[in-house]
Amino acid sequence: MNHIVARQKPVTVLPADLEPSDAELDAIEAEMDVVLAEVELLDALIALLDRPASEFDARRIRRAHNRVLAARRDLANRVPLEAA
Repeated sequence: MNHIVARQKPVTVLPADLEPSDAELDAIEAEMDVVLAEVELLDALIALLDRPASEFDARRIRRAHNRVLAARRDLANRVPLEAA
């Protein structure tokens, strides 16, 4: 069996540990409500790609958009842990 190998040195040297730091994980967790709200809005918009919007669909998009705005507002108003 022939193995395919790179004949050149890698251009970018990757760090030994590719895991996110605790601070990065905390930042991701702090933004998770915003991410989930945006995914819900995206799901509602994707559902309308192949069909016309009904009143129910318009309501679903409006509610999802309001959830995104509320999640962003809550994230912006949250006191950072270092300042508390």
